[in-house]
Amino acid sequence: MNPFIQLGIRHDIVNAISELGFENPTPIQEQSIPVLLTGSNDFVGLAQTGTGKTAAFGLPLLELLDFEENHPQALVLCPTRELCLQITNDIKNYSKKMDNVHVVAVYGGASIMDQLRQIKRGVQIVVATPGRMLDIINRKAIDFSRVKFVVLDEADEMLNMGFQEDIDNILSTTPNEKKTWLFSATMPAEVRRIAKKYMDNPFELTMGEKNTGNANIEHEYYIVRARDKYAAFKRIVDFNPDIFGIVFCRTKIETQDIAEALIKDGYNADSLHGDLSQQQRDKVMKRYRERNLQLLIATDVAARGIDVNDVTHVINYSLPDEVENYTHRSGRTARAGKTGVSISIVNAKELGKIRQIERTIGKKFVKAEIPTGFDVCEKQLFSIVHKVHNVTVNEEQIEQYLPRILDEFKDFSKEDFIKRFASIEFNRFLDYYQNAPDLNASVEEGRIRERDDRGPRSASSGPSAYTRLFINLGSVDEFNRGDLLGYICNTSKISGRSVGKIDVKGVYSFFEVPNEDVEKVNAGFAGAEYKGRPVRIEVSGEGTSDRRESSGGGYRGGGERREGGYRGGERREGGGGYRGGDRRDGGNNRGGERREGGGGFRDFSGKPREDRPERKRRF
Repeated sequence: MNPFIQLGIRHDIVNAISELGFENPTPIQEQSIPVLLTGSNDFVGLAQTGTGKTAAFGLPLLELLDFEENHPQALVLCPTRELCLQITNDIKNYSKKMDNVHVVAVYGGASIMDQLRQIKRGVQIVVATPGRMLDIINRKAIDFSRVKFVVLDEADEMLNMGFQEDIDNILSTTPNEKKTWLFSATMPAEVRRIAKKYMDNPFELTMGEKNTGNANIEHEYYIVRARDKYAAFKRIVDFNPDIFGIVFCRTKIETQDIAEALIKDGYNADSLHGDLSQQQRDKVMKRYRERNLQLLIATDVAARGIDVNDVTHVINYSLPDEVENYTHRSGRTARAGKTGVSISIVNAKELGKIRQIERTIGKKFVKAEIPTGFDVCEKQLFSIVHKVHNVTVNEEQIEQYLPRILDEFKDFSKEDFIKRFASIEFNRFLDYYQNAPDLNASVEEGRIRERDDRGPRSASSGPSAYTRLFINLGSVDEFNRGDLLGYICNTSKISGRSVGKIDVKGVYSFFEVPNEDVEKVNAGFAGAEYKGRPVRIEVSGEGTSDRRESSGGGYRGGGERREGGYRGGERREGGGGYRGGDRRDGGNNRGGERREGGGGFRDFSGKPREDRPERKRRF
């Protein structure tokens, strides 16, 4: 008997999931499904990414809803369009042997009119991203008055992306007697507060310790000098010939730069970030799922919801700003009980953040050495040997060519043939790694470099290096991140797309711009005033870095540096732009970032930036 039957799932659903390969429930499914099937409890489920949370709430919904009624009975909210589509497709697959089940995906970057038509035809389960869902509610195009269940999936990420207000507005349209199910990979204080606000004595289920990482993931870190980062990254990739991985970068610009550099260097890679249209995004994901891409270069938000089997490696080209995001990143590998490796490429100054992540996930990192050129060549050579050894020979098809092949090689000895065959690929790496330098950096060297590098500018070298600037305007001047972004761009005449993190405080703020734009910003703000008050711009570190608001509205020590980076104002994906000031879900301009929407960044002039043309790729 299928174990799902014993959990209380009926035969037609079990038959459908059996065809999908569901044989045994995962721990989160085994523990949560019997509780949720009662339909009588609010529920909080904490489990790592890739442990089967979608089925944990999707199967009970199919049991509890009345599919003779064509009105919304369940609402599933999730942070990204990719996850929205994944959940929708999964529920459709679970219910393929049932009648009259209607599931609609509501997300930005797709035609809202098509989604409205689907809703009008009748729907029982709505899976949505918050921004687009709120847009449809504001159009009075959906009635949630008879909703029985609300599921908040990836709740921690929805809060990280700034959806708190949207969630409040959406849930205000649902009845008080509904049941709320919350699923999350981590349980920060913000998620605890949302559970307290929306739930009544919920049943809590934690699989493993809170915020811990997947036990099947190995965590490694490499210490390198900033100037050697890209070269070290390529060497790590070359040392793993069969890698099928996701590479995480900090910003959209860095994502694009790394992907283009890899393509130029002959690697099978492409980027995934919020400046891509939905069509471009779908094309990239299709190639990755079909394993026509070996490396997917992505930002945190763009990669949320990606459910691809057999990802062997996650590489943190840049560590995340928030420690909790490391758990989500590493969770892209070792899914469904398999094993994987999470690699972080850091400099010596980031070791403190590695230790903090270790404490958060409850696992130690292994310090690894960047392989030498000889090591890479040896690994690649034996990869070729193993492929030859394991290749499947199509005897029938190759038979007709065999006489000509043997004739071509008649003058070769067995040893000559083997050496020449192996050298076809091996020579490429031998030439590249001849006299390859040691790229490992010692901790002590990093400390010396840190002391030597201290100066008025705090950015690292490279084309996308940033300088952190101080401005004497903040939330007391009624600025949010979007307002400040627009003010900076209009005053200094720089592109909004080039601005990095924006951190709005009370009476002052910080923002990042590329090193090459610092002088332009300073010139643009020369003599600038805001409401009769002079506006001051300074490089963070020249007497302004590490200031904090005191209770009296003044300044004192520390710039609220958190976990190796500065919290707040980081660039957010899902359509381009930042928290604050851009459009959401392709909908109304609401003073927030563009979320899950398609199309390019829209600056404060109102002119859309054209989508990038398709690049010619070399494989």
